[in-house]
Amino acid sequence: QVQLVESGGGLVQTGGSLRLSCAASGRTASSLGMGWFRQTPGKEREFVAAISPTDSMTYYAESVKGRFTISRDNAKNTVYLQMNSLEPEDTAVYYCAGKSSGSYYLLARYAYWGQGTQVTVSS
Repeated sequence: QVQLVESGGGLVQTGGSLRLSCAASGRTASSLGMGWFRQTPGKEREFVAAISPTDSMTYYAESVKGRFTISRDNAKNTVYLQMNSLEPEDTAVYYCAGKSSGSYYLLARYAYWGQGTQVTVSS
């Protein structure tokens, strides 16, 4: 079993930055592909970014490319999402997720989920 706990959300002004963290625990945590998704009320949860377990290949949604950076520290079993140049449209609950196989972009491939952390960007 894998547990994921996000932290680092909060309120920031347009153009500001936040860094989200996702601490993973469990025997297989370091072998999982890890992703970040986000969701706003009334909308489907959408892919933001993902990173592979060993060679740290990264994947991004078009809407965040050049602004967000995903990284991981396997020694600490932690994944990060550095968010720069934040916009009001980035306001959402951000979820960390882990998967063992399949596409990084598909929500359904992720078996493990955190509880989410709120990010609010004020205009």
